[in-house]
Amino acid sequence: MYDYSKLLGRIKEKGLTQEALANKIGISGTTLSKKLNNIGKFSQAEMLSICEVLDIPVSDIASYFFAKQLVKNTSVEEVKN
Repeated sequence: MYDYSKLLGRIKEKGLTQEALANKIGISGTTLSKKLNNIGKFSQAEMLSICEVLDIPVSDIASYFFAKQLVKNTSVEEVKN
């Protein structure tokens, strides 16, 4: 799973809503929401369009689209309690 928090921050920083961004790149707000929640995957064309709209350098794509979501490890002691 990917962590899109940096991308979400950039959307807000640019004064856009998810719906507005979706409209600008030609997809529905529902589709964008699903992708941001790891229910779907972004296409290469969508990633490039988002970068263009949000002024993200192509060299920074990895930090916005491929950051791994960290999962909290549960210790044996936590499980016992």
